[in-house]
Amino acid sequence: MPKQPSHETEPALSLQLSVDRTSPVPLYFQLSQQLEAAIERGALTPGTLLGNEIELAGRLGLSRPTVRQAIQSLVDKGLLVRRRGVGTQVVHSQVKRPLELSSLYDDLEAAGQRPATVVLNNAVEPASAEVAAALGVAEGSEVRVVERLRYAHGEPMARLRNHLPAGLLDCDTAALESTGLYRIMRAAGITLHSARQSVGARAADAAEAELLGEEAGAPLLTMERTTFDDTGRAVEFGSHIYRASRYAFEFQLLVRS
Repeated sequence: MPKQPSHETEPALSLQLSVDRTSPVPLYFQLSQQLEAAIERGALTPGTLLGNEIELAGRLGLSRPTVRQAIQSLVDKGLLVRRRGVGTQVVHSQVKRPLELSSLYDDLEAAGQRPATVVLNNAVEPASAEVAAALGVAEGSEVRVVERLRYAHGEPMARLRNHLPAGLLDCDTAALESTGLYRIMRAAGITLHSARQSVGARAADAAEAELLGEEAGAPLLTMERTTFDDTGRAVEFGSHIYRASRYAFEFQLLVRS
């Protein structure tokens, strides 16, 4: 398992929480909605400890099972995690990425998600039939493969695998761990113009689950993308997997008149 970037634990924050016992909305749901809203607006930042369930229950005049149910609903959503010896801790809100020609690193940074990267592989390999077809090169010819594990707030989010034409770019491992691939490409004078992309879903195998901190069989989002420069040349073929519990793609649909 790759070494995870360091992650600071925030002190517990005091929130103004209340429940309405005259409302038909279940008490656990009222509490979970308030906690979720606090996470989304940043009042509870990643790393924040929620504190003892008994103390929270006593403060709100709720039963401990009610508080436990509220917290479990947020654990199930991936917003909280129970860590042995630490307590219940805020993870982060789900990353919602627009389907446009941008890099995950830039999108995470823009969303304040503190991206970090571990490079798993950075080597030259023979092109498979699939990679050769995507990049428009001969099967078996040399291509560079870059495989990375991308984190946000210290949590693994995605495994990114990119194939590039040989000689296109100086892919320094240190640079790949400090910034996004598209930034490196732009800095090298490559103009990213368009892409052909497909999105899907499947279950994680054992190796993928261990890498991403999920259970085997957990749902993954998949994306394949071939990116072209302003001359129409294919400059990268990406084959990525994302944790469905932490990640979503957003579409904007227009009504055709």
